[in-house]
Amino acid sequence: MATIYLILVIVVILEHLFFLYMEMFAWETIGKNAFKGALPAHLFTPTKGLAANQGLYNGFLAAGLIWSLFIKDMLWSDHVALFFLCCVTVAGLYAGFTASKRIILIQAMPAILAILFLFLKN
Repeated sequence: MATIYLILVIVVILEHLFFLYMEMFAWETIGKNAFKGALPAHLFTPTKGLAANQGLYNGFLAAGLIWSLFIKDMLWSDHVALFFLCCVTVAGLYAGFTASKRIILIQAMPAILAILFLFLKN
């Protein structure tokens, strides 16, 4: 269970590092392809700053989860990870209900599964 939990946390970290990159540095290329249909093409340039701000927040979520992996006290590590995984879940659910249902599967579901395996490993 601990191995599956660790893999899921790493998946969430990698996703959020990708979101950071896409939203901060590739909004008009990768972002335009990722959000095709959800946002008209002509809005990507004027929303570049807003997307960069979102990317920064995704970076904070990844940083928090990375931090949790380096905490030696397992109880404290689990609590920090749980906090950030809950933040990812809430963000994914909110985006899923307000932007695209697909985000629930891409962002929220890996975090929800990581939370489940966090409790199962203990």
